[in-house]
Amino acid sequence: MADVPERALVVMAHPDDADFSCAGTVALWTRAGTEVVYLMITDGEAGGDELTLDSSEIAAMRREEQRRAAAEVGVKDVRFLGYPDGRVEANLALRRDISRVIRQVRPERLVVTSPDRDWDSVAASHPDHRAAGAAALDAVFPDARNPHAHRELLHEEGLAPWTVGEVWVVGGPAPHHHTDITDVFERKVAALAAHESQIGDVSELEPMLRQWMAANAAEGGLPEGRLAEVFRIVNTA
Repeated sequence: MADVPERALVVMAHPDDADFSCAGTVALWTRAGTEVVYLMITDGEAGGDELTLDSSEIAAMRREEQRRAAAEVGVKDVRFLGYPDGRVEANLALRRDISRVIRQVRPERLVVTSPDRDWDSVAASHPDHRAAGAAALDAVFPDARNPHAHRELLHEEGLAPWTVGEVWVVGGPAPHHHTDITDVFERKVAALAAHESQIGDVSELEPMLRQWMAANAAEGGLPEGRLAEVFRIVNTA
């Protein structure tokens, strides 16, 4: 692939969010040599129908599922902030914690969920997704690049400011970039299959995924039979 970053950071609210939204694109990037880091704000302990385990057991299970899913698309570094699932707020603490990881990873490109409500899709507008997107974008600008923001990151942790050049937004209005993931679609499916507690039989999900990705490709003017993930790319340099 042309135009792939050296380092990219994917910030999502829950385990499996990246696999539904951008795992195919991530697989293309890692195949081309990009070092991709996943940052999950929660452990996903409020997801699924499992009622026989307590929250800590569900969280441990979902962390392990996300690590397996990440490995399917070439991601070796998966981090968790441990915020409570279902109660994410775009506050200063979360902005600081995302800024810390940005300064540690020093990515040229960030992938985030949209902070905007999608009136055509309730599922795409989960409050955790919107809060995660808002906090991540505020961490990109101004926090991570500003030496005066969260001064403890610089003075106590030795993390120098870092400017992220661009942000790829998923799940929001007016996407305009369509990534052809046809050749790595099976890796996306394999990543989703790792989330056994959430998905169950991935063979039932795959036809819907194909239909969804094919519609994306058609909207982007790609040839018939191609599959695509969609983004809004924001220049944040």
